[in-house]
Amino acid sequence: MVSRVTTAAAAKGPRPVHQLSADEARRIALRAQGLLGTPDRRAGVRGVLRHLGAVQLDTISVLARSHELVPYARLGAVGRGAVESAYWTPRPAGSSAPGEPPHSFEYWSHAACILPIEEWPLFAFRRRAFRARGHRWHIMKDPDRSCAAVRDRLTADGPLTATELGGAKNGGPWWDWSETKIAVEWLLDTGEVVCTERRGWKRVYDLAERAVPGELFHDELDDAECTRRLVAQAGAAMGVATRADLADYHRLKGEQVDAVLEDTGLVPVEVAGWSRPAWADPAALADGARGRHRTTLLSPFDSLIWDRPRTERIFGFTHRLEAYVPKPKRVHGYFAMPLLTGGRLAGRVDPAREGSTLVARQVSLDGAKAVAPMAQALREAAEWVGCDAVRIERCDDAPLGAALRAALA
Repeated sequence: MVSRVTTAAAAKGPRPVHQLSADEARRIALRAQGLLGTPDRRAGVRGVLRHLGAVQLDTISVLARSHELVPYARLGAVGRGAVESAYWTPRPAGSSAPGEPPHSFEYWSHAACILPIEEWPLFAFRRRAFRARGHRWHIMKDPDRSCAAVRDRLTADGPLTATELGGAKNGGPWWDWSETKIAVEWLLDTGEVVCTERRGWKRVYDLAERAVPGELFHDELDDAECTRRLVAQAGAAMGVATRADLADYHRLKGEQVDAVLEDTGLVPVEVAGWSRPAWADPAALADGARGRHRTTLLSPFDSLIWDRPRTERIFGFTHRLEAYVPKPKRVHGYFAMPLLTGGRLAGRVDPAREGSTLVARQVSLDGAKAVAPMAQALREAAEWVGCDAVRIERCDDAPLGAALRAALA
């Protein structure tokens, strides 16, 4: 990668500023996210998680759940069972004996995310903030008694789901939580309880002091050090980022980023076409951002594109999740997945499964050059989820739709 080093008047202080073209910034971002260059298959799913720092969870499952789609996009057709076992460290229900140390835990980062267990100390600031607030949006009727009951059950019986603890709901809508569910989620928020496994999409709760390795459990960083490390991690995972990008990755406040940015090791850069100052990971600048591009479908919750303003800035691609939009008002479909090819976002597809057929309910393509990559991505995704056929239901451009059907045939 070619870059010029100057001193920009807009930068604070006399530090050098790298000037990057928009193309260079895009390639740096792709490389940092593991979507440019040879994938590290030896490190596998756990390596992807450690590198990204956070993999978002979501209840929607179309081809697969989002946390499965993220490593698939980077590694190819890794088995779905292998993905789950790489994330979680299950222990038998009812066993309170120490087991294998967990590889990851679930907590509030960009949203509800799977996080490398090494990041447990980094979220101490958020756990303290919950404790200082004193409650979550669900209010307990008898917090002391309810929390004590959860602690006693987990101490006696080992890791349990909310259902096993006594029931997650009162019988009303999904948000009508039971007192037990509110209590265990509060203990999760504040760090007394940890989720290191999902079982049938249910959180499995355990006492943090038992599940988290001791050297991590007792590593209480102050707030400034927590946010400094999280901002540095976000910068490395994105390669190049604005202040807003850095804040959004782990949902920090802008002023939290400002307070630690000088000490993260990230260097100020200017990116052509970006209206805001940016910072880059020095290793990403030195890397050269070369390698082979992946052609794949991306989950809308993939960390490459989960920040919509950043996606528009880097790729010139506007994308919105329409799962919660009334069907008649949807433009691209329920769970439209962008097509990444040649380092660009060149279309999208709203997939579904009918038996052994992957159904592309709606397809959009950015010109004829996107036809072959979309056909490749659909074939590979179908094979990964065990489908042996692909059917195109609708394409917003009839000639391109015909070309896509021919390419698949």
